[in-house]
Amino acid sequence: MCGRYHVDEETAKEIEKIIQLTEENVRKRASINFQMQARDLHPTEIAPVLTASGSGLECSMKRWGLPGFQGKQVIFNARSESVLDKKTFQEGVAYRRIVIPAAWFYEWNRYKEKNIFYRKGKPVLFMAGIYNHYEDGDRFTILTTQANASMKPIHDRMPLVLEESELIPWIFDRRKAGELLQKVPCLLERKAEYEQLRLF
Repeated sequence: MCGRYHVDEETAKEIEKIIQLTEENVRKRASINFQMQARDLHPTEIAPVLTASGSGLECSMKRWGLPGFQGKQVIFNARSESVLDKKTFQEGVAYRRIVIPAAWFYEWNRYKEKNIFYRKGKPVLFMAGIYNHYEDGDRFTILTTQANASMKPIHDRMPLVLEESELIPWIFDRRKAGELLQKVPCLLERKAEYEQLRLF
């Protein structure tokens, strides 16, 4: 699961770098026209995401969380293993794939302890997502998959984390995107703000 993640100035710099690299392929340059303050992002908030543009990638702001069923809550995660089978997600997977950059994300264990997961040696991790159009604007959801060895001690699900080399294929190549839905994400580093001492 991924119900909260963090962005900061390094996230913005990494987004700009990625966009410029893709734009250079067609002899163009791009820049991000916003400054990102360090903060945690929660479902229903507006967040920066990477989407397709005519010449590469662009950064746009979209609301986190698809409308919930019968108007209840929001759908902020979707299982990558079943998105192709569910009508709510099929169009997004087919035509509106995005990447959600984050400095790190949070997960809580069964003791309600907060854990931070991040990429060692990298300022940003990239989570796969999809979005849809609604009357009140575009909304996205983060795709999750089965937890790998680095996440299993805390939770049985984790975001579908992409490598930098997979961003363009995920967004632009529908066949390759189908393959990436089944990938096992890289191992992540973990740190806990506080871990209780327990007697076993």
